[in-house]
Amino acid sequence: MQLLEGILQRQTRAIARAISLVENGDSSADALMHQIFPRTGKALIIGVTGSPGAGKSTLVDKLAVHYRQKNETVGIIAVDPSSPFSGGAILGDRIRMQTLGTDPGCFIRSMATRGNLGGLARATADAVAILDAAGFDKVIVETVGVGQDEVDIVKTADVSLVVLVPGMGDDIQTIKAGIMEIGDIFVINKADHDGVLRTERELESLLSIVQRPDGWNPPIVKTVATQSRGIEELSDSIASYKVFANEHPAGNRRNAIAQQRIIELLREKLLTIALKRGIENGGLEALASQVVTKERDPYTIVEEIIKKSGIISS
Repeated sequence: MQLLEGILQRQTRAIARAISLVENGDSSADALMHQIFPRTGKALIIGVTGSPGAGKSTLVDKLAVHYRQKNETVGIIAVDPSSPFSGGAILGDRIRMQTLGTDPGCFIRSMATRGNLGGLARATADAVAILDAAGFDKVIVETVGVGQDEVDIVKTADVSLVVLVPGMGDDIQTIKAGIMEIGDIFVINKADHDGVLRTERELESLLSIVQRPDGWNPPIVKTVATQSRGIEELSDSIASYKVFANEHPAGNRRNAIAQQRIIELLREKLLTIALKRGIENGGLEALASQVVTKERDPYTIVEEIIKKSGIISS
């Protein structure tokens, strides 16, 4: 209860500790999230995705500074690649966002993907909920720039920004990744580089053939984040989409996000039960060896684990 009170008072240590609990799968995390959930739903969750080298971190930094200048509080979750040695985030949040590191109205946290696909850490949704409950006006989630797996951002964000840069073949990559379908706003960053008009035309052409079910026409915003150019326009576009989503509830993705979250939690809980009840200590390695040597097939093994776990009747 003391931890919850600290979160609601937006105490940095309490928020950091709570995120660590959910990230590490602590036994007390579920009870905490039960208390957190009723206090969520007020923050605007902004997802930022795109190709590596597109300048996502700088864009997030400048966007957060813009909101702070308007006296809005900002929470930032930067999902980084995992270190193959420690499992922790390789990139440092305050190294990349030094401007905001000491701002009491801003909280920044790096989270490691720990092998998760989709550019999002397993506990990202819980971390976002904690920042939401803490009363931050805006929560920005920056994903790992890994191309095709970036589309998972749509499961967490109210509005998704896709960041591209001219001259890097992003037009081809977006088609491969399916990013065209999840982008609510497209940002051409580093717009002072050559090829920006060509990239803009290609984006417009691609967007013209994508029919969104909610009827929203994603705008294209050109920015030079290092110079804070275009940030005001980007903020206006985000605000416009928020208004649109509120006026068109059928196209609002919060219901889809809730469904996906239920599935993710169910999958995680069932897997934990199966591993705990269906496999003895050290048994997984032995079973894997049997599959490698062709003594047994993985399908039969999985069926046996499920039966032993009691998830389904024999």
